[in-house]
Amino acid sequence: MSALTKEETEALIQEVLEVYPEKAKKDRAKHLAVNDQSLEKSNKCITSNRKSLPGVMTIRGCAYAGSKGVVWGPIKDMIHISHGPVGCGQYSRAGRRNYYVGTTGINTFGTMNFTSDFQEKDIVFGGDKKLAKLIDEIEVLFPLNKGISIQSECPIGLIGDDIEAVAKQKKKEHGKTVVPVRCEGFRGVSQSLGHHIANDAVRDWVLDPAAEKETAYEASPYDVAVIGDYNIGGDAWASRTLLEDMGLNVVAQWSGDGTIAEIENTSKVKLNLIHCYRSMNYISRHMEEKYGIPWIEYNFFGPTKIAESLRAIAAHFDDKIKEGAERVIEKYKAEYDEVIAKYKPRLQGKRVMLYVGGLRPRHVIGAYEDLGMEVVGTGYEFGHNDDYDRTIKEMGNATLLYDDVTGYEFEEFVKKVQPDLIGSGIKEKYIFQKMGVPFRQMHSWDYSGLYHGYDGFAIFARDMDMTINNPCWKSIKAPWKQEVANDVAVAASA
Repeated sequence: MSALTKEETEALIQEVLEVYPEKAKKDRAKHLAVNDQSLEKSNKCITSNRKSLPGVMTIRGCAYAGSKGVVWGPIKDMIHISHGPVGCGQYSRAGRRNYYVGTTGINTFGTMNFTSDFQEKDIVFGGDKKLAKLIDEIEVLFPLNKGISIQSECPIGLIGDDIEAVAKQKKKEHGKTVVPVRCEGFRGVSQSLGHHIANDAVRDWVLDPAAEKETAYEASPYDVAVIGDYNIGGDAWASRTLLEDMGLNVVAQWSGDGTIAEIENTSKVKLNLIHCYRSMNYISRHMEEKYGIPWIEYNFFGPTKIAESLRAIAAHFDDKIKEGAERVIEKYKAEYDEVIAKYKPRLQGKRVMLYVGGLRPRHVIGAYEDLGMEVVGTGYEFGHNDDYDRTIKEMGNATLLYDDVTGYEFEEFVKKVQPDLIGSGIKEKYIFQKMGVPFRQMHSWDYSGLYHGYDGFAIFARDMDMTINNPCWKSIKAPWKQEVANDVAVAASA
């Protein structure tokens, strides 16, 4: 199907909205827009970071998911207690493929589920004593842990457990960092507030206290920290390789394959490199204000954006690093040229619709474009308007923007736009595959990856080709292809 005009896209949005009652229709209209590159601010066209409508299916997560599942969970040498019923901790355990180096249960704990396993009596009488006992047991069973975080689930905020008092007491007894995180799931409108709460807890209980102490860490002029990379499928390792190849010293990774010591040392770096802006801009801004550390958002998806980012990072340093950036770009040129030569003829002109969280609705656009593909719709599960500010310049005019899109809206948009590929999450995957539409799970790379860096681009290109050009799609037709087949059959019988 050819690209929609602005008028056609506007008409499509109005058509999709028609099924809603008037009040819901008015609300949802604010979250659906036609992209306009001439706008400087996205709030002129789209609303975001608002509560989802009751009764309208949303794909968002909760504040606990944003804190434990995203920010804190990947810190590998800490133990993260899910304080509350067992289900939340089990659901969030190891779901994001945060790769790490270490021995599970000895010096790394990311794939283990530590929970206070609330029962009815804990709701009635409180869980403070149970939490204190749990921390004591952890110290006996896993003595090599470097610290503990207490990730509050919904009941904790409802019954009033004093997790801060428990944390202070146990820190005094065991001599290790114990961090209480008030990330009860009901807080805020989505997992986004969980990111913010987690950042504030890092600031108050780890980063700032450590900055006041003497450290054995010796600073250098080229120290940087990678912020907001959770090492999905090994992404942070690929990013670190490029940065070190250009001459920088990566002091810390937040928080994929990261340690609490790395976080403590971050106040000494010369530049913070933020990959997932949505989840970590809060702590980056704090370090800029308090410690004078500048930060820059970078994008390591696809050779075009990688080169832009390497040069932008190098601009903060001297000629040695600038020359290093050019050397790295040239070093991998033959590799990514070969990838493009192989896959672009197979993917040229294919159209993609995205709906993901964090940074991916805009960051992966360049990687698709490097392969000759076009992103014709994108949106965020829990984005804020500053995310959309960054997105409108990346998208073509008249393309679709959708915020906190409902299941119904997404399906209808797909039927009308007729993309060749959808990149979204596990909740949407099987719906669209059953519709006969090629699909990639773009939260955790559909069990593949890594996708960052030049090596990751080769895997990305292979996966997109493998998905779109898989012969299995000949056995199942998308709804719009079925309609054409039915029309042909009717015409033939007439």
